[in-house]
Amino acid sequence: MSVELNHTIIHARDNRESAEFFADLLGLEITSEWGPFIAVELSNNVTLDFAAIPADKITPQHYAFLVSEDEFTAAYEKIKARGIEHWADPHQKQPGEINTHDGGRGVYFLDPSAHAMEIITVPYGGFPA
Repeated sequence: MSVELNHTIIHARDNRESAEFFADLLGLEITSEWGPFIAVELSNNVTLDFAAIPADKITPQHYAFLVSEDEFTAAYEKIKARGIEHWADPHQKQPGEINTHDGGRGVYFLDPSAHAMEIITVPYGGFPA
């Protein structure tokens, strides 16, 4: 059997708020709820399981997602329409911009629990999906 990522747990101040933010922004669905988890499934069958924990216990993480050009356009339009602060770079030095690394498009923004989220259309190294 090959090794595949099945799921990861993302700590959130409010698991429903974070799951809905992420699912809505990227046009995904909440697929299940059990125990403390609210899951959003990605197209490769990996789930992001959002779990509520006290805010002072959250360590901000970075999550990057490869999306199509159309998905990027739709998500970026929502980011702008909702006034979500965003940057072209992970150090937040280029506010309100996107990047065009490796011939694709990318943008960084924070989720409701201050995790750094990134969407890109071309993986680093320039090889399209």
